[in-house]
Amino acid sequence: MTAILEARGLGKRYGRRQALSDCTVSVPTGRVVGLVGPNGAGKSTLLQLACGMLTPTSGTIEVLGERPGSSPALMARVGFVAQDTPTYAALTIADHLRLGARLNPSWDRQFAERRINDLGLEPAQRAGKLSGGQRAQLALTLAVAKRPNLLILDEPVAALDPLARRGFLQSLMEFVAEDGATVVLSSHLVTDLERVCDHLIVLVGSRVQAVGDIDDLLATHFRLTSARRSAESLPEGMEVIQADHTDRQSTFVVRSATAIHDPSWTLEPLNLEDLVLTYMTQAAAGSRTDTRPALETQR
Repeated sequence: MTAILEARGLGKRYGRRQALSDCTVSVPTGRVVGLVGPNGAGKSTLLQLACGMLTPTSGTIEVLGERPGSSPALMARVGFVAQDTPTYAALTIADHLRLGARLNPSWDRQFAERRINDLGLEPAQRAGKLSGGQRAQLALTLAVAKRPNLLILDEPVAALDPLARRGFLQSLMEFVAEDGATVVLSSHLVTDLERVCDHLIVLVGSRVQAVGDIDDLLATHFRLTSARRSAESLPEGMEVIQADHTDRQSTFVVRSATAIHDPSWTLEPLNLEDLVLTYMTQAAAGSRTDTRPALETQR
């Protein structure tokens, strides 16, 4: 699997505060990747490092085989939409499109103008008068009209209402279908990730706790309930992610690549939200203390 982004032992420090430490992650080419984790996990820092907006304190990161921000040619191949979907309030939509054309050698003018028209936006309207959803759509248009190989979205729908969020995600999927670009989408909204993403990265405490194709992750994680027993008594090859016990019963969230057959157990699949919350909870509680870079599932 070819990677479009590779980080190894990546760290970023601001004075005494460590925003990201020893982060190792690989983003496969041609996927829509969901990046999820709690506040303070280092998601925004990782994405800004990938865009070349920040420089690492330690470790390495490569995008499209190069150091982020190392050349105008590389920067033209990466699109970025930040959480606040920044636009220039005093500039009109048409001004933004002209600016995009001046700054990006691969700018697709016809696409940008057609998309603004399809969205029902008035080119003469100033960005400061747009709604949150309209600003998000303008920011996405500017990023996509670059025709990037990698599109990075840092929680761009966090402040949008459900209707605006749906419109933004629909536009995103249209872009992916048309261009086949790689997308990394950071979000707290697991339902949105489930709707548009086919690959997942769970980042907690700057370390990747789980990574892989979503279908494969869901196919290999289960909630197992049995009479009370220790985790050590489970079959070899079954990894226990979370364990809860009562006086008579044990409930485990396990990862297993092989089929599980035992009539004395109750076995349930996990949905994506259950899987994400399990890894986030366990990592935040410090119960997963190993320093392996990831639990990885690949096709």
